[in-house]
Amino acid sequence: MGQYENLKKGERGAWISIAAYLILALAKLIIASIGNSDALRADGLNNTTDVVASIAVLIGLRISRKPPDEDHHYGHFRAETIASLVAAFIMITVGFQVILDTIQKIIDHSLVQPNMITAWTALVSAVVMLAVYRFNLRLSRRINSSSLYAAAQDNKSDALVSIGAFVGIIGAQFGLYWLDPAAGLLVGIIICKTAWDIFRDATHTLTDGFDEDELHTIRNSIVSDEEVKEVKDIKGRLHGNHALVEVTIYVEPTLDVQESHEITERIEDLLQEKHDINHAHIHIEPAPENLSER
Repeated sequence: MGQYENLKKGERGAWISIAAYLILALAKLIIASIGNSDALRADGLNNTTDVVASIAVLIGLRISRKPPDEDHHYGHFRAETIASLVAAFIMITVGFQVILDTIQKIIDHSLVQPNMITAWTALVSAVVMLAVYRFNLRLSRRINSSSLYAAAQDNKSDALVSIGAFVGIIGAQFGLYWLDPAAGLLVGIIICKTAWDIFRDATHTLTDGFDEDELHTIRNSIVSDEEVKEVKDIKGRLHGNHALVEVTIYVEPTLDVQESHEITERIEDLLQEKHDINHAHIHIEPAPENLSER
């Protein structure tokens, strides 16, 4: 039940992100319109996509909490990863639109000096998003949530985007009018980069990718058991934020069923305590005669 309780806690971070993004997006779009700032407008559109992305994360966390049923014997944890994928598609669409709109303004030479209120709005937004980032990062690590971690990284990029908008607007006050649309262009690029990172991680998980270094560490933990002669094979995949591991090990051929079963239970407990792996399939085979002693 701990896994499901953690997912419930993760919803708190998603709700905080949604509330922050709604308020900031509305404020930025209104003030950008009044103060004539392309950078702040792009930042506001960025936050609008973040509202949708955070809602997707929230829905994914809600679905992931559903227990296993007759159609989903391993539960619904991958809904969290699918939510991250949906959020990435939404973000990259808006990112491209921001880039195209900003380039068009630069080509048309429609450059104006933005009002200073837009700069202070961007700066306050950066401070707010840094606070949300720190909260969601700590929470994602505590509950081991991949989608909430992705949301936290998005929070951080949003804070950096707002800082970039602030710099661009300040530069425009000194006659460098091109800095404001240039900051808007940078915002669009950052949106696309963040979307790509989330897309890459989500697709890696959904295609059963697994970190090779982590597999090597798990292998070393298993062979530390004195009755394990050798790890013949080890595979891993992620189901949402939960690792599923399949291991084939060699043991002494003379062991009986009870002794072999005790080894598998010992390894399962080790993997859960040391690597937070709640599902491990351990297959035991008799060690061949030519296997060297460890």
